[in-house]
Amino acid sequence: MARTGRPRKFDLDSSVEAAMLLFWESGYEATSLAQLRAAMGLSSASFYAAFGSKDGVFDAAVQRYIDSYGRVTLPLADVDLEPREAMEKTLRGSVIMQTDRAHPLGCLIGLGSLIAGTDDNRRAALETRRAFDRKNMAALVERAIDGGKLEPRTSIEALATMLHSFLLGLTPLARDGVNTETLQASVTEMMQFWDSMYPRSEADDR
Repeated sequence: MARTGRPRKFDLDSSVEAAMLLFWESGYEATSLAQLRAAMGLSSASFYAAFGSKDGVFDAAVQRYIDSYGRVTLPLADVDLEPREAMEKTLRGSVIMQTDRAHPLGCLIGLGSLIAGTDDNRRAALETRRAFDRKNMAALVERAIDGGKLEPRTSIEALATMLHSFLLGLTPLARDGVNTETLQASVTEMMQFWDSMYPRSEADDR
């Protein structure tokens, strides 16, 4: 008589969370299947039944990061926030998240190929997310220009790329142990640069 399927005896969410933290800390290639199964609390059979492969676990872990810690960039797409407020809220929130020692330092998405290794498909998942954030930054800059909050001659793509570079640059600094206060001070300097691009009236020149 055929055996009926039995429910899995593990917490899928907890398993994916454990895998995410392991990849975030050590990267894909440095993380062995044995380490993954041990951290996730899965037997070999349960591991392959749930995820199919190590790549399947990585995909689930990246999505878990996007749905949790990665939400720190959501203000970029919040049209109810003023563009400057949305940018500053994202940068300051990112600093707080990336320097929190309750989990690996830095940003899993920002770590790029250090996390994904050399496989094009794995790298593409992180590149897609970075492109998504950069697109939201470009829309934010355009909204600021249209609202008279930035000079009309401002290059949308160039400024968005610069801001995105600053955001991504927080990751290696956080991994190197640069403290929260120093990184927040750098955000203050970046926002002062933003303010310097505010259109000046004739009265401001006098």
